[in-house]
Amino acid sequence: MCGFVGFVNLKRSLPNQKENIISMNQTLARRGPDEENYYIDSNAYLGHRRLIIIDPKNGGQPMSAKYFESTYTIVYNGQLYNAKEIRDDLIKNGYEFKGYCDTEVILKAYIHYGSDIVKKFNGIFAFAIWNDKTKELFLARDHFGIKPLYYTIIDDTLVFASEIKAILKYPGVTPIIDKNGISELFGIGPAHTPGTSAFKNIYEVKPAHFMIYNQSGLHVEEYWKLESKPHTDGFDKTCETVHFLLDDAIKRQLVSDVPLCAMLSGGLDSSIITAYICNYYKENNLPKLDTYSVDYVDNDKNFVKSDFQPNSDNYYIDIMLKNFPTNHHNIIIDTPELAKALEDATIARDLPGMADVDSSMLLFCKNIRKGATVAVSGECSDEIFAGYPWFFREDALNSNTFPWSIALDERQKLLNPDISKRVNLKEYIDFRYEESLNNVEILDCDSKETAEKRKISYLTLNWFMQTLLDRSDRMSMYNGLELRVPFCDYRLVEYMWNVPWEIKALNGREKGLLRYVVRDLLPQEIVERKKSPYPKTHNPTYLKAVKEMLTTIMEKKDAPINLLLNRDYILEILKTDGKAFTRPWFGQLMTGPQLMAYLCQVNMWLEKYQPKIEM
Repeated sequence: MCGFVGFVNLKRSLPNQKENIISMNQTLARRGPDEENYYIDSNAYLGHRRLIIIDPKNGGQPMSAKYFESTYTIVYNGQLYNAKEIRDDLIKNGYEFKGYCDTEVILKAYIHYGSDIVKKFNGIFAFAIWNDKTKELFLARDHFGIKPLYYTIIDDTLVFASEIKAILKYPGVTPIIDKNGISELFGIGPAHTPGTSAFKNIYEVKPAHFMIYNQSGLHVEEYWKLESKPHTDGFDKTCETVHFLLDDAIKRQLVSDVPLCAMLSGGLDSSIITAYICNYYKENNLPKLDTYSVDYVDNDKNFVKSDFQPNSDNYYIDIMLKNFPTNHHNIIIDTPELAKALEDATIARDLPGMADVDSSMLLFCKNIRKGATVAVSGECSDEIFAGYPWFFREDALNSNTFPWSIALDERQKLLNPDISKRVNLKEYIDFRYEESLNNVEILDCDSKETAEKRKISYLTLNWFMQTLLDRSDRMSMYNGLELRVPFCDYRLVEYMWNVPWEIKALNGREKGLLRYVVRDLLPQEIVERKKSPYPKTHNPTYLKAVKEMLTTIMEKKDAPINLLLNRDYILEILKTDGKAFTRPWFGQLMTGPQLMAYLCQVNMWLEKYQPKIEM
């Protein structure tokens, strides 16, 4: 995993801007702590920060290859899981390779196949390839946007980077928040509309899209999307296919020249990952797997059951370790460091995010990085196999909005009254909601329930899952840790998209089909464990800590948060320990303490990024 930056001007030669490319690249040092390098010609500047995972000797970037009269140069962030197959195919077509890194495979595959190559890739990737002869830039991003890629155009120069903070370093790029940005931040946030950012004129390359920038302008094309098709496999064949795809996805993602570990919470998803890897390691006489879990000081004393978080993890982790012995590491996070890390989490995301849900992941990854460079996670299973409560609750299904973000009135009330008069959050959310649902193809053969669940599945995959993937990438890469998500293999998602609801929710349970498929792999208690999300702290000292932080902020009447938000309402939220905000801010986890932590993040972000407000 890595980070990259660049800028290209096709209308004129660029003067010496090495200082600018270095400044941009340095913002990504945490993504790539091992190496940095640059490519410069008259029209293009490329920079790269490397985190060494594969082929330390031959994987340096920017990487160039000459073919006839053109020199092609790539900067790349990601991991290609079918690199061997593509490499073997290229060798048959006469290509030679200096090493075995996937960067060289992508570069030479592009030379051979052109833009069609992205249709052949299985992996997580964002990359840019510059052709010095034709003066053409090719940019691409993986199927689900697991790896980030942002861009803007200023003074005929296309500026691009792995993170927004790098783009903001380019001269003349100013952080601006307009009505759409405010709607994204406080209506949609911490999710975001695919292809956008909260900053005016800064965009992301959409997942499953590529862009070509040449003398004809900027051409954008979608190379993959979920297609609704009749599911013709019987039940047994469906189970067999899911098992194969999952097994293949996990095994492909174990390639690494550096220490690799697994995250283990004792939940169904992380336990599946751990079991598959342990069995694979045993079959291949590999050393014992390292696993990591996260918990909080005194959480055992303060845990309170809820519908969304019905049980704690430790009991189930012990069951897994008895059946799959690993070198297990339990990371314990204390309240002060969790609150303190809110600012780093904001900087990692370039935006206020999921409060301590982000900062705890950041600290978890920081501790994992002491012993490993690659971690495998069970992320994305709930989106693909229908694990969330809103797949089953009528009030969520009938909410006519994003079911993880139903506090519309409260969100509007949170805006500064002057801004609230000019920004209608519900109107913006309704537009994005309907716009997204228009992309869902319902088949005549779909049952009423399957058709209904296609809609909620599409929203979950393209909005909620993207938010969690953003979190995983930014919090892990902030610590120089590569995080892999086998459940997000596009082949598995593609297949599950068309499995009828009656099979997917077998026995009326969340992830019913998945539970059935792995019933012989895992202990029964793990298979039957009710879904429990990424753990949060229940320690009352955390509420006290974030309340004190927010109180200190609000004692300053000139605090920048007052430019955007309703000071009186925030004071009311403080007075009632968050209960004045009657619904969760996002999902089910961002309630009282998390809302106050989020508000702290908003002020931290405003102080750090100092965006101009344009209304």
